[in-house]
Amino acid sequence: MIPVLGAADPFPPLARALKNPNGLLAAGADLSPPRLLQAYRSGIFPWFAEGDPILWWSPDPRMVLVPGEVKVSRSLGKTLRRGDFEIRVDSAFAEVIAACAGPRRDADGTWITGEMATAYLRLHQLGYAHSVETWVDGALAGGLYGVAIGRIFYGESMFSHASDMSKVALVFLARQLERWKFGMIDCQMNTSHLASLGAREIPRRQFEKNLRELVDYAGIDAVGPGPGWKFDLDAIRGEF
Repeated sequence: MIPVLGAADPFPPLARALKNPNGLLAAGADLSPPRLLQAYRSGIFPWFAEGDPILWWSPDPRMVLVPGEVKVSRSLGKTLRRGDFEIRVDSAFAEVIAACAGPRRDADGTWITGEMATAYLRLHQLGYAHSVETWVDGALAGGLYGVAIGRIFYGESMFSHASDMSKVALVFLARQLERWKFGMIDCQMNTSHLASLGAREIPRRQFEKNLRELVDYAGIDAVGPGPGWKFDLDAIRGEF
């Protein structure tokens, strides 16, 4: 059994999360900015289908990507060097969420409900949620969005309408976060797609330790809360 949270109830300790399904911790509460920020600071994220109650998760192990460990395959390297795309940041946040919520060949339905989309739009307006977008010939071709607190980026979802375009966005994000000395990108669950880009699983206990070291890190003048991240795009392009 998992607890059902009221509006003022705190999250239970992560150690109380179920093993099956892996990481299910609690249900209920809401998706207000304070609740979401509390969740991320605690190593918890929401994930539920349309019509279900809000469900909160903290799986063990946890999939993470260290920004400096992002892997660029030979084919992806060719795409990056070709450079026939434009990277934009926070220019089409709502469109990125809508694209991430769209139909996929390998999945039925979506967990990005209207309620979820509205919640992350609020976080974006407060300067915590960001999108990294790949544009080709003036059209949005791929991208991702997530939440940044301290020196952690909590990845939420990504999409691609053309080959490699979500990967391009992730590589640019990782290279920029490395410049800003971010310590971790939280990828939440294990997927072969993320593993191919260098993400790996770590025990939840290690994830909690990393979280405590990074989430309250102060003094990041280039990043601090506020919409409209600025990437060092020319410098990053020069690395490929």
